[in-house]
Amino acid sequence: MRKRIKSCLLILACLTWAACSSTKNLKPGEFLYTGAEVKINPDSSVKIDDQKDVKAALLDKTRPKPNHAILGVKYKLGFYNLAGEPEKPKGFKHWMRTKLGEPPVLLSEVKLPYNNAVLKSYLISQGYLQADVMGDTLTKGKKGKAIYTANTGARYKIREVSFPADSTGALAQIVNKNKAKSLLKPGNNYDLEVFKNERIRIDNDLKENGYFYFSPDYLILQVDSAKGHHQVDIRVRVKEIAPEATLKPYSIRKINIYPNYNVRRDSAIRKSKPEVYNDFNIYDPAHTYKSPLFNRLVFFKKNELYNRTDHSRSLNRMVNIGVFQSVKAEFTPIDSFKNNQLDLNIFLSPLKKNSLTFSVTGTSKSNNFMGSEVKVTQTTRNLFRGAEQLDVSVSGGFETQVGGQSQGLNSYSLTGEGKLTFPRFITPFKGINSTNAYIPKTVVSLSYQLLHRGSLYDLNSFRTQYGYKWNENQYKEHAFNPISVNYVTSSLTNDTTKRDSILNVTPGLRNVLEKQFIIGSTYSFTYTNQFEDFRKNNIYFNGTLETGGNVWGLFGSKNPDGSKSIGGLQLNQFVRVEADFRNYYKISKNLIWASRLDLGYGYAYGGQSTLPFVRQFFAGGTNDIRAWAARSIGPGSFYYKNSPTYANSTYVDQSGDIKALISSELRFKLFSIFYGALFADAGNVWLRKEDPSRLGSGFDFKNAFNEFAVGTGAGIRVDASIFVIRLDVAFPVRKPYNQPGKRWVFNEIDFGDALWRRDNLVYNIGIGYPF
Repeated sequence: MRKRIKSCLLILACLTWAACSSTKNLKPGEFLYTGAEVKINPDSSVKIDDQKDVKAALLDKTRPKPNHAILGVKYKLGFYNLAGEPEKPKGFKHWMRTKLGEPPVLLSEVKLPYNNAVLKSYLISQGYLQADVMGDTLTKGKKGKAIYTANTGARYKIREVSFPADSTGALAQIVNKNKAKSLLKPGNNYDLEVFKNERIRIDNDLKENGYFYFSPDYLILQVDSAKGHHQVDIRVRVKEIAPEATLKPYSIRKINIYPNYNVRRDSAIRKSKPEVYNDFNIYDPAHTYKSPLFNRLVFFKKNELYNRTDHSRSLNRMVNIGVFQSVKAEFTPIDSFKNNQLDLNIFLSPLKKNSLTFSVTGTSKSNNFMGSEVKVTQTTRNLFRGAEQLDVSVSGGFETQVGGQSQGLNSYSLTGEGKLTFPRFITPFKGINSTNAYIPKTVVSLSYQLLHRGSLYDLNSFRTQYGYKWNENQYKEHAFNPISVNYVTSSLTNDTTKRDSILNVTPGLRNVLEKQFIIGSTYSFTYTNQFEDFRKNNIYFNGTLETGGNVWGLFGSKNPDGSKSIGGLQLNQFVRVEADFRNYYKISKNLIWASRLDLGYGYAYGGQSTLPFVRQFFAGGTNDIRAWAARSIGPGSFYYKNSPTYANSTYVDQSGDIKALISSELRFKLFSIFYGALFADAGNVWLRKEDPSRLGSGFDFKNAFNEFAVGTGAGIRVDASIFVIRLDVAFPVRKPYNQPGKRWVFNEIDFGDALWRRDNLVYNIGIGYPF
């Protein structure tokens, strides 16, 4: 370990030396560019609004950018200089110089007039109409920088906004009708970006009222800055050059649908006899699809005005239904724009009815099992001519546990699953439908899995579900399974003596080997805006609610212990809720602060004091509190190594009815596809009621924070977009099972001690980010 640390320090020293001595290779008259500096109104004591943000924006617009640096060390330039001039265009030195390194950025590359114009243009767009920018350079030794002095003047505000008079026509009436929603408000700052968005807003209003050929480019915002007092008047007008076709609304005359469209058979398809169904002319001689399907896909009606909402909803539904390879909506004017009607032609090219997919994936689970899985899936589309989809899959996987007490434990699994998806709500009640851009789905699934876990046990799991999935909008997704049945059986060796010996050494297996019969309902809600890269802050939230045996318990027979049975099988009765909140804050382009809060609570009743084992919460592992092996923390202040019953166990599975987890991670780019991370995790699990054999396992709200386990560490990630491989190294800084007052263990940290490293350092290899 000491040799590795010395090697790393030596490499870092070489890089620092190479970066610091980067100017010695410069030619006479060359200067290393160290960056730009922006001064705003240096001769005035008056600061502008948001001066810090404006300065940062101006600085970001200067070009070129200096060499990359971390903590002042230009590491990429260091690689470039350390490699030197390679003799051949290949080999290690060439790779280091071209892939890891970058050439020095010179002061001569700075174009002051160009940067002056860019910065001045930005200030004017923000309302500083009298702004001026002057740039200069400053050198010291072999280094130089650019200094930009911005004199902004006062920022202009909006005094008055006027729109076209109502008397100028129907278009003007629509604009005036919606002017209360205008983004241009008297008293607001002059902002060119707001002006652009106002034109888009007006265009959207017109598109919703049939103005199919209108465009934001046909609007002009005339600005009058001669009113004095640093104020402007804005007049919104339609350009005189706007074509006649853009100034009138259009309605839909015909709706022609070609669901089996093929370019090579275009003429024959168009000449075939259509089926007239409601407002649609459906050209499908083979009757590949049932006509009512298009009621759920196409929102346009004959003789109605065109509107953008119906256009977007129709396209989204046709694209996302999963049976069409390509979708095209063509709006054709009648009589070369002289009429005010459009024909809508919808061309749909179907995907193949049957397809077979084969995949090999890597797996990384929360219980420290890693391995691979081979999966074959047969997909049949449009099964009942209503765009239904049947997926039948068979998979097999092999896993090995790479950490924890059971390190080296191998297992394999065989899984068969059938899933039938209907692109609509199928309910006992009529009239339930969705009219947004997203297809609601009814999903029926049935699966079986055999899990063979080394010499410990075999697990058989049967699961069936009937439920619904739908998107409220692009941010919100719902999943509701009114019926969910899970039956789990397991088996150990038939040799009673051997069986008892295994259970005595590994008491945690008793929980796994219990039969589980869970029949109930589940609901899940997800909100995310992670797909919006422009946001400074992205969030993700998932909340789940699961009930077991609540309704079905009314039909079961009551056992002496208060539990219920159906068909001789004991029914698990419980309520389980979990909330997972994640926040991703972009400090800069290549620096993200990611945080997570995960809370869970389970309540069991009907003769049972804890949740069924397969529904309990766990802590530790690659995606949880990484300073401990999977499922080795808790419950509460209990620690299996301190218990005579569990200390020699070869299989550790500590779990609880309550969970709290907090994680925070600083993610930063190193180079190329390599990223680094510094993180801290904290949390624990508890039983709702104390287990007498595990003292300290019960939950007490007043004492819960004192029983948090805390770990920290660092990681390296290879992020190639299509996959992420992660290596995290973590160690504990707070051990909840220590005596009160001795739980923080900062004083025990000693990286140079081999014994400490063996007992405390935990290596986590994972696929994908932890959250």
